[in-house]
Amino acid sequence: DPPPVQLIVQFLEQASKPSVNEQNQVQPPPDNKRNRILKLLALKVAAHLKWDLDVLEKSLSVPVLNMLLNELLCISKVPPGTKHVDVDLSSLPPTTAMAILLYNRWAIRTIVQSSFPVKQVKPGPPQLNVMNQMQQEKELTENILKVLKEQAADSILVLEGALKLNKDLYVHTIRTLDLLAMEPGMVNGETESSTAGLKISAEEIQCQVCYDLGAIYFQQGSTNAAVHEKAKEKFFKTKELIAKNGSSSLHFTIDEERLAGYCQACEVLTSSADDASQQATPYSQIHSCMKSGNYQDLVKIFLEDNLTLSLPEQFRQSVLRELFQKAQQGNDALDEVCLKVCVCNTVCDVLQGRTIDIQFCQLFLKPSKEKIDFLLEVCSGSIDLENASEALKRKMAAFLKNLCLSMEDLQFVFMISSHELFIKLLKDDERKLLIDQMRKRSPRINLCTKPVTSFYDIPASASVNIGQLEHQLILSVDPWRIRQILIELHGMTSERQFWTISNKWEVPNVYGNVILGIKDSLTRDLVYILMAKGLHCCAIKDFVHAKQLFAACLELVTEFSPKLRQVMLNEMLLLDIYTHEAGAGVSGERPPSDLISRVRGYLEMRVPDIPLRQVIAEECVAFLLNWCENEYLTMQVPLPLVQTNPYVKLGQLLAATCKELPGPKESRRTAKDLWEVVVQICSVSNQHKRGNDGRVSLIKHRESTLGIMYRSELLSFIKKLREPLVLTTILSLFVKLHNVREDIVNDIAAEHISIWPSSIPNLQSVDFEAVAITVKELVSYALTINANNHFWLIIQADIYFATNQYSAALHYYLQAGAVCSDFFNKMVPPDVYTDQVIKRMIKCCSLLNCHTQVAILCQFLREVDYKTAFKALQEQNSHDAMDSYYEYIWDVTILEYLTYLHHKRGETDKRQIAIKAIGQTELNASNPEEVLQLAAQRRKKKFLQAMAKLYF
Repeated sequence: DPPPVQLIVQFLEQASKPSVNEQNQVQPPPDNKRNRILKLLALKVAAHLKWDLDVLEKSLSVPVLNMLLNELLCISKVPPGTKHVDVDLSSLPPTTAMAILLYNRWAIRTIVQSSFPVKQVKPGPPQLNVMNQMQQEKELTENILKVLKEQAADSILVLEGALKLNKDLYVHTIRTLDLLAMEPGMVNGETESSTAGLKISAEEIQCQVCYDLGAIYFQQGSTNAAVHEKAKEKFFKTKELIAKNGSSSLHFTIDEERLAGYCQACEVLTSSADDASQQATPYSQIHSCMKSGNYQDLVKIFLEDNLTLSLPEQFRQSVLRELFQKAQQGNDALDEVCLKVCVCNTVCDVLQGRTIDIQFCQLFLKPSKEKIDFLLEVCSGSIDLENASEALKRKMAAFLKNLCLSMEDLQFVFMISSHELFIKLLKDDERKLLIDQMRKRSPRINLCTKPVTSFYDIPASASVNIGQLEHQLILSVDPWRIRQILIELHGMTSERQFWTISNKWEVPNVYGNVILGIKDSLTRDLVYILMAKGLHCCAIKDFVHAKQLFAACLELVTEFSPKLRQVMLNEMLLLDIYTHEAGAGVSGERPPSDLISRVRGYLEMRVPDIPLRQVIAEECVAFLLNWCENEYLTMQVPLPLVQTNPYVKLGQLLAATCKELPGPKESRRTAKDLWEVVVQICSVSNQHKRGNDGRVSLIKHRESTLGIMYRSELLSFIKKLREPLVLTTILSLFVKLHNVREDIVNDIAAEHISIWPSSIPNLQSVDFEAVAITVKELVSYALTINANNHFWLIIQADIYFATNQYSAALHYYLQAGAVCSDFFNKMVPPDVYTDQVIKRMIKCCSLLNCHTQVAILCQFLREVDYKTAFKALQEQNSHDAMDSYYEYIWDVTILEYLTYLHHKRGETDKRQIAIKAIGQTELNASNPEEVLQLAAQRRKKKFLQAMAKLYF
């Protein structure tokens, strides 16, 4: 059997079916006995459900519920067309007054519900009749909502008037509805008496009406803040009535969780700075503090809540995110507040057994006395040791213990381990075990196992002084200060190797072997640390400090080691390249001739036994290519260097190929040489291996290559290039290599693609999967260099097209056209929108079910593709704007076909739109060719701009 609510739908649908007269004309549903009985049955089902709006709203659509309540008004003797606001509720029979109240409550609730976001239901397979029915219901709902919103002010006045009624009302039951259906003479006025129907007490009516009024006032408060006061008054009145009468006595339930949320929100939204101290909830206090900038009290609230744990984790995190955003916008004063709130949140997480947030770890990468002091204050204030459970104490103890183990500075370790809370939480044997762990980690730490009141009471022993100096050595980037600290440290002890104190100090192995061969320990430490710090500064683009450190190191090694002197000169050359490329080079300023000479000098250097880093040669070649030093790379590089250095060979081939572009086919020998080198790099070595079962299997080694370098090294090198012609050349080579494979379905287009060979002798040896990945990475990188290069954008679009990502492909096809035509205000060059590109755009639109767009794009081809256009227009399940696109069609044949098609389908409105488009004078076939072309160009421009707005 269907559920009761579904019966209402069935009865009302049957009663509202239109009739057809003898002339085949559709008539409104007749007011006959059958339909009256069906409507009465629907009302009886609703009466069985006690007119509970929560149940009815969940199961009935807006049009059905509107019909049901209108029938209730009709049967309750409310005159049709009467404005409810003009009726005196106190003078009406109880059931009639209740019917008016029910309708107006539903009207208000529907308006409020319509303002909430609705999760879209994923549609099933498209069925035309179902879709038409859904569209009709949607339009009907929108029309009803429009009327309800227009009458909202009247509905509010009716409900406000109902609050003044201090009497019980009655709602229709199955019995009273039966009585009403009888002949008028048999009723004897019972349905209008004060005892007919289900009794609803005055308190229950007030409770429901207050809640509904509060909801509509709260919704209106988004545009009028003063209305929030009214909402607050109604919600708190509802709360009082529920507390007084109890929610179980209500015939109509109220969601008390939602009511509590409304009350809380109203408290926050209506609070002011004057009554901040009297606010009841932490939420409103936090809102007030954030609004007024009273961050000291904000931190205090978070600290106090660490004991009560009333604020949810998500709310705490949202406040911290808001503070971080404000700090990032330039408010430096908030850095300390962010730290304090983050510490409060972290301690709260620790006590509740959650993982520590990454933000806390980042803030304590560089601890300070102030940070540790506040952390210990929060820890002490967040746990009541006398009443706390053992589990809570263990969590806090584990947190403090791990904090000690993560600290490298003795000063901070002593601050934590000597704190009263730490001593109370950890037993003596646990503290001893912790100290043993720290001793194993570093031989220089010597902790006192006895409780110490303060770190500053400890006498400065030699080990503490060494620790402090080591800490300063780690932080300092001043070469002369580093030298001074090392002299002091070597004066205190001769047993330590101070270049090992930080695992962040890294020097390439080729240099490390030479530096560690220095006999004097002080000089060895100084050279190693200066170079390590210089390389680190270079990596983080702190070029000023890197130059100071390298200069000091160069001065030092010049005195005793020609080998290390050359190493430092090489590193300073690399630093100067980085400095120019990150500075003046960004704006296109050419490097000074001195720097170019030094780069050439490095490549031609023939000093034996000098340790060399491959990255320097790589950067030098990329530097020359980026600044178009093709003549030097092609003609002047020494032959032995080309034979021994793979990057120089690659650079020479690239330079020679770029130099010849565009050139005759006879001069493309270098292009063929470059092709062969890259094919070798992308080839894999195959090995046969016999398994346990005796079968021979083929093993491919992706990074085992016969080429001059690995593919990953080639990709890394290309990503150092910025010169458009060089990037275009190497990109077109990989595109051609991608297209060569036999199973390729969709070729990718690229500029200068014709210069490369069209076949490979040993096709099976090439790792085409790696080639495809490389093409994607290269075009993504190229677009970071110049996002407006239309040839690169077309390649990106072709890649998406080949991988069936049609929406993304359209995005890039349109972007390519937009960048070379001033957003389609000029004509897109024909070498950008070739017939192949247009055909791919057509296929994308077709597979996205945008059939009208397909028809329009068919006009863009050199010869209009009528067959595809007509086939597309025949599709009725189109996901685009359909007839609103007709204004972009300039081909009269297509427009005439549309007119015929809509006439055949009986779609009068759409046929009129097509006729209007044909009737424009500028499309008249008798017009001069220039006028027709201008009309076509104007429609192309508007259509492509509309498409761009859709896909960008």
